[in-house]
Amino acid sequence: MSAEITKAGVDLGIVTNNGDAMVAFYRDVLGFREEPQTPFPAGGVMHRLWCGESLIKVVVPDNAAPTSAEYGPPAKATGLRYWTITVSNLPEIVGQVEAAGHKIVVPPTEVRPGVTIAMVTDPDGNWVEFIAS
Repeated sequence: MSAEITKAGVDLGIVTNNGDAMVAFYRDVLGFREEPQTPFPAGGVMHRLWCGESLIKVVVPDNAAPTSAEYGPPAKATGLRYWTITVSNLPEIVGQVEAAGHKIVVPPTEVRPGVTIAMVTDPDGNWVEFIAS
């Protein structure tokens, strides 16, 4: 039996010890719409930011979480390595990210005819891919 999807987007949870910088990146640099924060059931706070129909949940635990994920290129380790956002204004987004002092790890690159990507890192080092086609 297949999953019966009831929402067009997905929810993505990002746990961080760097809440202010992470929220500023997704809200102020990328322009995600913020909803009021909510308590996180395990202790801490959940910042809720909308990326289209997907909800990005930036979770800041009460007690600092140990860092166990290895950051870097997709082929460096297994597991969730990056996530992709489809945009119509790739050059502007990359410019905003760069102007805000964040790292561009893959500059705008045509990966096949008519499809251009760029990859950046958020303040925690998570990779975010933007694709324009």
